[in-house]
Amino acid sequence: MKKMILSLTCVFPVLFVFCRNEGLGSLHENRIPGNALVKTTKDSLPWTIYNNVSYGNDVQQKMDVYLPSVRNPKTMTLVIIHGGGWCEGDKSEFNSYVAEFQKRLPEYAIANFNYRLVKNNENYFPTQENDIVTAIEFLKSKAQDYNISTDFILFGMSAGGHLALLHGYKHNDIAQIKGIISVFGPSDLLQLYGNGKTAVSKNLQTCINATPETNPGIYDQSNPINFITSHSAPTLMLHGDKDTIISIEQAYRLRDRLAKNSVVNKLVVYSGQGHGFTGNELTDLYQQVAIFVKELGK
Repeated sequence: MKKMILSLTCVFPVLFVFCRNEGLGSLHENRIPGNALVKTTKDSLPWTIYNNVSYGNDVQQKMDVYLPSVRNPKTMTLVIIHGGGWCEGDKSEFNSYVAEFQKRLPEYAIANFNYRLVKNNENYFPTQENDIVTAIEFLKSKAQDYNISTDFILFGMSAGGHLALLHGYKHNDIAQIKGIISVFGPSDLLQLYGNGKTAVSKNLQTCINATPETNPGIYDQSNPINFITSHSAPTLMLHGDKDTIISIEQAYRLRDRLAKNSVVNKLVVYSGQGHGFTGNELTDLYQQVAIFVKELGK
């Protein structure tokens, strides 16, 4: 069961998740120049896929790019950012999401990002924030080659939701961010850190290599809600009210800050759900995203 909470300003109706793969029917593959892969199903036109495109020098700085067969310089791109607490996770975990979004949003390009992870005392935050900036800049530079627009919609889950929110509000001068979708993503790291004694707060301290006391500036600069203005992009939030990792209070705080700044927003609350959705809730997530994205394209 879900509840939908819309801001009065709305004008239209883990730390990572593993989900089952959803099939797309009979799949046919043909190699074409440029390391691209053309894939078709019996029910659709071909789309072109570029796997593991490098946007930086590090092996983790890769993305998969999915280009619809019918596209033009107005074709927007849905960017997917995986979760994993900034120290785990991989874009491959969202292949099933890509397949579902291709079915529901066949006129949109899709880019599925990897980014450098915090490991072995390296790549402390804001490395991940900087990688999203670099990846978006790369996609923008390839817009003419890919025959797509420089307008982007950001989708992130858990830590990926935080990165989507942070980039969308803080770095919207790099490219036009038309919308942001956060699935149980943190919006206020100071509130999330709390008393510093929970597993989540310890993970924050490890990934940032600081506490709010030792480096308040980095927490201030990493808080998505600090960068919300009246010009921020419309935002869709999806959250379970039984999430014990990223409390739904994070979504409520984000909703309230967006409403205070008259930003279009929608919060979908899944009753009884924790940090991850399956079954009917996962199907509804796909549908909510499709509706939101299509509204942005009007």
